[in-house]
Amino acid sequence: MGSWAYFDPEYETLSIRINPPQVSVDNSTCKECTLVKVDSMNKPGILLEVVQILTDLDLTITKAYISSDGGWFMDVFHVTDQHGQKISDRKTIEYIEKALGPKGNMPGFLKSWPGKRVGLDSMGDCTAIELIGPDRPGLLSEISAVLANLQINVAAAEVWTHNRRIACVLYVNDETTNRVVDDASRLSAMEEQLKNILRGCGDDDSVAYTSFSVGSTHVDRRLHQLFFADRDYEGNEADPACPVKPNVTIDRCKEKDYSVVTVRCKDRPKLMYDIVCTLTDMQYVVFHATISSDGPSASQEYYIRHMDGCTLETEGEKEKVVKCLEAAIRRRTSEGLSLELCAKDRVGLLSEVTRILREHGLSVTRAGVTTVGEQAMNVFYVSDASGKPVDAKTIEALRTEIGQTMRLDVKKAAPTTNTKALEASGWGKSSFFFGSLLEKFLP
Repeated sequence: MGSWAYFDPEYETLSIRINPPQVSVDNSTCKECTLVKVDSMNKPGILLEVVQILTDLDLTITKAYISSDGGWFMDVFHVTDQHGQKISDRKTIEYIEKALGPKGNMPGFLKSWPGKRVGLDSMGDCTAIELIGPDRPGLLSEISAVLANLQINVAAAEVWTHNRRIACVLYVNDETTNRVVDDASRLSAMEEQLKNILRGCGDDDSVAYTSFSVGSTHVDRRLHQLFFADRDYEGNEADPACPVKPNVTIDRCKEKDYSVVTVRCKDRPKLMYDIVCTLTDMQYVVFHATISSDGPSASQEYYIRHMDGCTLETEGEKEKVVKCLEAAIRRRTSEGLSLELCAKDRVGLLSEVTRILREHGLSVTRAGVTTVGEQAMNVFYVSDASGKPVDAKTIEALRTEIGQTMRLDVKKAAPTTNTKALEASGWGKSSFFFGSLLEKFLP
């Protein structure tokens, strides 16, 4: 019998407990915005965690100063609410303080807050399906029709399209039991039918993938991962959803031995999150950053190194980072119209709505679907299938047909989904995935 050295499980969190994060929400220093200051022990991925919490609250980051050289992480974020005002809601302020503070780093904290839960129970006993494949007009309608025919209800979903590809995460349950779909034969039938739809007329299995998920990650991050693994950043096709190409450059800071990534593009909510998410998943560490927005434009500068400590040396490495960041910015950019629908939830509702959109010649470029109680709240970002602006006659026809059974609001497309509704429903921003699926795509 051998003996093992004793390892205290409390040791892993010792540094955090000795030096707990210091978080302050300052409404007095600046007239136009709220300052969120975070001082904490540095750890991998901490910047993404902080930015994710702020963006999930639908806060707009107008400026930010990041410094995480050495063992300490110091950030200052200038944020406003969706209306461009300071954060005045006391519950939101308390949430930020607790989520980013000492308690937010303790096991179980995230499960105690609405919208931040992970695991099957918090997902309303749903099965999560991940899909990625070639996009085409009416594809979302075909996917939802298959699920409706199988008596599968779509309780929530997030759908993105980019570079003629579609990626989506669907949360589904059984129509009769409202529980997880776990019967092997039903799952197999569902997977085969969905894969056939994604393949279209082709026989190549490599062009489309379907997965039932069992892990957890932020759903927006998962969609970025799916597209990145699918290499959607390759090719330079004109994207009608993002007519102005983002300006991404990479230079060298010789004094401190950093690669400097500069991004200039049209500003929008969640822009910083999408950039930091992409750099993190590409295994780059942000040591310093400066973020600012001036009216419609944004300028973001990141001082980075690879996790192995190396900077970007070759032109091939630089080109890949530039292309991946351009793709990440474009995936969430929407032009045209957004349709917000609210109706009593039922099996086949998503299929019915997407069928109507297809019959009126509209293509869905992005969608967010959620269910709160018995109410389904769906947001569709649509464009004319021919690439032309959606005309007034089409909108009026939609109002006439859809408005009889559900509420329909038509707005100019905004670049975010209804995160508030997701949080209220308890779905949060979590999804499930097989870790092996990402490895399958990686180069």
